[in-house]
Amino acid sequence: MKFARTLVTAAVTLLAAGAAVADINIGVSLSLTGPGSGLGIPMQNQFKLFPKEIGGEKVNLIILDDASDPGKGVSNARRFVTEDKVDLIIGSCLTPVAGAMTPVATEAKTVQLAASPVGGDSPWLFRLPQGNDVMAHAMVEHMKKQNIKTIGFLGYTDAYGELWLKALTPLAEKAGMKVVAAERFARTDTSVTPQALKLVSGNPDAILVVASGSGAAMPQMALAERGYKGKVYQTHAAATGDLMRIGGKAVEGTYVVSGPAVVGQQLPDSHPSKKAAIDFFTTYEKNFGAPNQFAGHSYDAAIALNKAVPIALKKAKPGTPEFRSALRETFESMGRTVFAHGVMNWTKDDHWGYTNETGVMLKVADGKFVVEK
Repeated sequence: MKFARTLVTAAVTLLAAGAAVADINIGVSLSLTGPGSGLGIPMQNQFKLFPKEIGGEKVNLIILDDASDPGKGVSNARRFVTEDKVDLIIGSCLTPVAGAMTPVATEAKTVQLAASPVGGDSPWLFRLPQGNDVMAHAMVEHMKKQNIKTIGFLGYTDAYGELWLKALTPLAEKAGMKVVAAERFARTDTSVTPQALKLVSGNPDAILVVASGSGAAMPQMALAERGYKGKVYQTHAAATGDLMRIGGKAVEGTYVVSGPAVVGQQLPDSHPSKKAAIDFFTTYEKNFGAPNQFAGHSYDAAIALNKAVPIALKKAKPGTPEFRSALRETFESMGRTVFAHGVMNWTKDDHWGYTNETGVMLKVADGKFVVEK
């Protein structure tokens, strides 16, 4: 298995010999190869800027490639909890991979900060991205203004696609809209021509494409090739430069729901995340080029840990079950925390944390994302 390993402290030999008890060890599983690499690589870049020390304790990041494969995500998670004895797991950036990792983290009673909107009710699972319900709310509100009445759905066969359809359908119906057709495809598919033909023949007012990263452009290009003239919407997993780079003119005018992290300069001064979003964007751009919103989840993970770790350290030392439990309890009680992606407020009963005001609607104009007014 190809993997990338990054240590934010000194040498690889330190871990080989066993890190000091006081070190904070964090296992990170990202899709650095495969279909999800367009999401995982920017996250890995941002982790290169991760704090080397939090609360006076050294931080070790152990970053492994899950190759966009749920099975490899499980293997990574097992290694984290059995060999590396991590205090926290971050990942994955793909929903099916993150979901496969959750039972391992839960059994080990280790907090998992998922970098994708994975479902489930594990008490050890927290999400860095906005939930699909929150993003679907922003999208449906925009559709209402566009006088949309009928919606076609073209999305992944996996959990990400199904969760989006589940989130969208009741909100659309409540707003007087109807999902009139639903077509699905696998992440590994290279063509969706049959599905596009079926949807275009029904001519819905709008079509929602549910795909991620570099894979989000292909289905929309298929719709354009089949002559679809209605409005096209994409989810927050498509809020990356790959959509325009690959889709070109075919994605002009597309509406994309996103967190505020990638459009900080365009936010009003009153927006609580404006400062953090600008800091994230400008720092990332200076070091690596233009970011996508997934890199923002790495940035927000640092914010969360900078706030939670000093509190947890008052209760226990890293490397112990007590510290892992203290981290979970702290996340649930640390209150409103401003992320680049919005205001987070995890509680014991809510491990999603974002409110319905979090989603920002963007439009692709001249090859760039522009905030819809």
